[in-house]
Amino acid sequence: MEMTGEHRIAAPRSVVWEGLNDPEVLRRSIPGCDTLEKTSPTEMTATVTAKVGPVKASFGGQVTLSNLNPPESYTISGEGKGGAAGFAKGGADVKLVEDGDGTLLQYAVKANIGGKLAQLGARLIDGTAKKMADDFFTRFAAEMEQRAAAAPVPAPTPAAEPVAPAAAEIPVPTPVPAETVVTPPSPAEAPSFATAEPIPAPQPVPAAEPAPKPAPAVAPSPRPAPPPVTEERRGGLSPAVWITALVVIVLVLLYLYL
Repeated sequence: MEMTGEHRIAAPRSVVWEGLNDPEVLRRSIPGCDTLEKTSPTEMTATVTAKVGPVKASFGGQVTLSNLNPPESYTISGEGKGGAAGFAKGGADVKLVEDGDGTLLQYAVKANIGGKLAQLGARLIDGTAKKMADDFFTRFAAEMEQRAAAAPVPAPTPAAEPVAPAAAEIPVPTPVPAETVVTPPSPAEAPSFATAEPIPAPQPVPAAEPAPKPAPAVAPSPRPAPPPVTEERRGGLSPAVWITALVVIVLVLLYLYL
């Protein structure tokens, strides 16, 4: 008997991988599973009660995991015996593919059956196996979705605040002195030395002369009455007039220059 299929599970691939290796999750997901124990990292034992048509039996067997490629794929193989009902053995290749925020579980099963089970007919056995697979994946998907919802969401790492540099480390810009641009005078403003008039030399300012002091008032001396003019004196002044005038002149000069 061969059977292939795929199911989408709304859970991350890492969560689905952990579920496929969790004995308790598998026990709750497998229809009719009574016990499932993990005896080693790659081996489990199980007891399952199954009904195929009119035949109902309890199977006990061992499951082995191989070709482990976490969290992408593995191979599961096992064998179960149901006494007079017969036996079953086989294996399945399981592959997990990321599908957006979910996981696509793909499987390919190969199994062999014997005893009374083999006498029921391939159509009945295939229908029963298909129903059990659908029940398993429905239960398993519900378990994984519940586990993914309960997983804590990692808190975002706060961004580091920028540290202000120390005052001594802050570069102080050096002021750049403004360049003095000397604009040459235009030809109209430039002085023409050929036609410029000569600048007259400054003339010395004459020193102010001291104001002359007023002459002291000289009381006029009483003049004697002139003698009657005679014929002998008609030719010039009398000696008394010359002497008086000379004395007055001398006094004025002494007053001015002393």
